[in-house]
Amino acid sequence: MERYVAFDIGDKRIGVAVSDPFNTYALPSETYFRKGFKTDVEALAKIATEKGATAVVCGLPVNFDGTEALQTEKTRRFIEALKAALPVPVICEDERFTTQMAHETLISEGMRREKRKQFVDALAAANILDGYLSKINKKGV
Repeated sequence: MERYVAFDIGDKRIGVAVSDPFNTYALPSETYFRKGFKTDVEALAKIATEKGATAVVCGLPVNFDGTEALQTEKTRRFIEALKAALPVPVICEDERFTTQMAHETLISEGMRREKRKQFVDALAAANILDGYLSKINKKGV
């Protein structure tokens, strides 16, 4: 059975989400606070393995018009290291607006700014994974 794990990779935090058993929707899981490049790669590989990932989906930040930015390059470097550390496919998925959508969701639920930091990245990862799952479920892949 397929199991997807998604990461929203930021400079300070990385959001984690997992797919439901039927790969129809994503569930926010946790927020990992970054410690250093090598440590972070090892920790995310461990998280993916512990959650039984058969594939990992990583959000790729691009500009509004789809062009690449400095953050895109930093994220690609991290994703390449993650690919080397994992025995499962690592897939890039456009993450435009996923963090903004996560913030809007948490604000609409009345969550205070201080508390949102704990949840926004995991919710953004879930948005990334939801987008990917929708795409593959439409294709029937």
